[in-house]
Amino acid sequence: MKKKKRKRTVNIEWCKGCGICVAFCPKGVMDLDESEKAAIVRPDDCVDCGLCELRCPDLAIESEEIDTP
Repeated sequence: MKKKKRKRTVNIEWCKGCGICVAFCPKGVMDLDESEKAAIVRPDDCVDCGLCELRCPDLAIESEEIDTP
């Protein structure tokens, strides 16, 4: 059985740029952009741990399942 991959997105209107998601990401996928908001800068390195979504105090990071080949 294939594992479902998750796609994460950041709602920049909700993000206050605290950097918690950046600090908890074990693979360095998250970073703050030029406006000091969370951004997914290396999505191919994501291991779907979900820590960014879990730790975001603003609920600005969402995920959805995507089908993988």
